[in-house]
Amino acid sequence: MTQHSSAPAPGTAPAARPDATAAGKPAGWWRDAVIYQVYPRSFADGNGDGMGDLAGVRARLPYLAELGVDAVWLSPFYASPQADAGYDVADYRAIDPMFGDLHDADALIRDAHRLGLRIIVDLVPNHSSDRHEWFRRALREGPGSPLRDRYHFRPGRGPDGAEPPNDWESIFGGPAWTRTKNPDGSPGEWYLHLFAPEQPDFNWENEAVRDEFRSVLRFWLDMGVDGFRIDVAHGMVKAAGLPDMGRTGQLKLLGSQVLPFFDQDGVHEIYRSWRRILDEYPGERIGVAEAWTPSPDRTALYLRPDELHQAFNFHYLNTGWNAEALRAVIDESLDSMRPVGAPATWVLSNHDVVRHRTRLGGGLRRARAASLLMLALPGSAYVYQGEELGLPEVTDLPDEVRQDPSFFRDNGQDGLRDGCRVPIPWTRTGTSYGFGSGGSWLPQPPEWSGLSVEEQTGDPGSTLELYRRALAVRRGHPALGAGDGVEWLAEYPAGVLAFRRRAADGSTFVCTVNTTGQPVELPAVPGRVLLASGEYDGSGTLPADTTVWWTA
Repeated sequence: MTQHSSAPAPGTAPAARPDATAAGKPAGWWRDAVIYQVYPRSFADGNGDGMGDLAGVRARLPYLAELGVDAVWLSPFYASPQADAGYDVADYRAIDPMFGDLHDADALIRDAHRLGLRIIVDLVPNHSSDRHEWFRRALREGPGSPLRDRYHFRPGRGPDGAEPPNDWESIFGGPAWTRTKNPDGSPGEWYLHLFAPEQPDFNWENEAVRDEFRSVLRFWLDMGVDGFRIDVAHGMVKAAGLPDMGRTGQLKLLGSQVLPFFDQDGVHEIYRSWRRILDEYPGERIGVAEAWTPSPDRTALYLRPDELHQAFNFHYLNTGWNAEALRAVIDESLDSMRPVGAPATWVLSNHDVVRHRTRLGGGLRRARAASLLMLALPGSAYVYQGEELGLPEVTDLPDEVRQDPSFFRDNGQDGLRDGCRVPIPWTRTGTSYGFGSGGSWLPQPPEWSGLSVEEQTGDPGSTLELYRRALAVRRGHPALGAGDGVEWLAEYPAGVLAFRRRAADGSTFVCTVNTTGQPVELPAVPGRVLLASGEYDGSGTLPADTTVWWTA
């Protein structure tokens, strides 16, 4: 499944990347970057087979540049059997044919850089596909094969080794162990997979695994990528001896405490070695951790100056539409990042969670207010594809079209991630609303015609134009973007979040957010209105579920 021969010819210069300094921005572009997540199979289909691909993404890059984002994060496009939508990688240096080939990746990176966009690619180091050549050889060669030490193979417990080696549970449901067959057909050892059985976990105590991923990093950095989003960044190192948890329902503990298979301190040595590689390359290449940790303070450990640059703020994503709770998580997030000098990140939606228009309740009005709040906070913001269109979660997909692997397993995640992965609409009409010429791999609701890019472009009241204006203001106002704190305005009534940010030139920015379901009288008008998430008449009454940006 390799395509290494498709790589750019030796000696070919990597794609030129955007120059943050030349654009008038200080070094450390990621500190205030707005990063747009592309889920390739659902973004744009370039060849009409119903599945999104790299050619489709490349063709739509001008849209992203016009939107005003700084970087594009691409979910996995590697060679994969697609047991978990590409998060089961068979070859880390090859593109899956459903997405194109390495020439397509090279052209995409080059075009993005010409448009002033940076490219961040997903990296999946916790586990591989069971079709990865290492794992296939380990099975063929049987017990004692040195390849088995690159994964977690163990003899079973109980009579004839018929019980799993420990009581760990898969994130997708059921035991985290699957028993193998020996080459002679007899029952064999068990292997660990914290996700699907098709995703065996690497053993990061094995030096060959560490060497391989350092090589993979260099391969893509040489291709010109600007950074990596690291999947399950908290999961690579397991507690010595793989001890029992001693209880069931382990999924409920994720993100609430350090587990023997998640957020072990040994991961930090790995990231220090990766940071040295990133720093060897020009252009400020970055690492972004997907790290589910018990607290922002634990997340900050991944972002010490010699480790990674950013980490997703899941604590913020999981906070409901409540002024008191939001203020607490904003303070906690900023306070935890300050000692390590890292920017806070803010995210409302991604490919694994219910879209925030649906999740927060309150419909599109609340979703727009939440978006302006997120973009007003100091640090870096992540936008999930279609969020700028105000897309809701698709909650009524028929069982027969679903493809989320956890949907077909018991006692794991709810298996309903397909609802946020439905291909986005580009045009008012067509078999897939402009996604491609051959339909789409998940059905799109008919009402998405009215949410399409074509329908919303030029409409001053649309969510798309709200995002375009918000990103332009964010880029241009000196008090927005990077920073490590906000000044809360205490005189505002309960249910209203209000904070001020100050720029070095003396200009100020104020954000007011009404999280209540009723209009609220403001104690004073903070200045001139820059932008409002909904209808606002300029009076001292802030409508329900509305965010207003002010300047003075």
